[in-house]
Amino acid sequence: MTNSEILSRIDHTQLKAVAKWEDIEKLCREAVEYKTASVCIPPSYISRVRKAFPDLNICTVIGFPLGYSTTAAKITEAETAIADGADEIDTVINIGDAKNGDFEKITKEISAIKSVIGDRILKVIIETCYLDEEEKINLCECVTIGGADYIKTSTGFGTGGAVLSDIELFKKHIGGNVKIKAAGGVRTRDDLEAFINAGCDRIGTSGAVAILTGGENNAY
Repeated sequence: MTNSEILSRIDHTQLKAVAKWEDIEKLCREAVEYKTASVCIPPSYISRVRKAFPDLNICTVIGFPLGYSTTAAKITEAETAIADGADEIDTVINIGDAKNGDFEKITKEISAIKSVIGDRILKVIIETCYLDEEEKINLCECVTIGGADYIKTSTGFGTGGAVLSDIELFKKHIGGNVKIKAAGGVRTRDDLEAFINAGCDRIGTSGAVAILTGGENNAY
């Protein structure tokens, strides 16, 4: 697998709370140079990035990283992000709803967010490190019925990140229109290739460019 093939699947990510404009600008310049799938940045930087890099594919996060914002708050975040220039939205489910077995509520929230962003890409982070297998399977159904474009493993801020066994589980239980994004703990070239070969269409990481070009790896 070539570097360019790997990079074309990378959401080049900088979501540190202390990220300065210089960090975001560097991320964006790397994304342009290496043709990553997108940059994934905090919502507060969307407008500035859109002005500075008008052709860049911008991903952002809502309800991040804990997921327990109300649906109304997430919808407002999504609407604002789209108005500011975002192309893709990564939202975190309410993990408490999953623990309470209220999967219908999660499905409705996903559907509501998708309805306000239209044909823009919606990725749903289920934070696998906090879930058992049955919960993960139920959430595959939520993501599918809710109309999301991707199921995503992790925020990168939980107690664990992506593992290959979860990718295999997703493949068995998601609908045919749902793709897979891995994030969290994907830090070597072998990791990148393994997750892509396992079926991931996207990988969220801040380290891929450094991994593949020999630069500094600033994992988020």
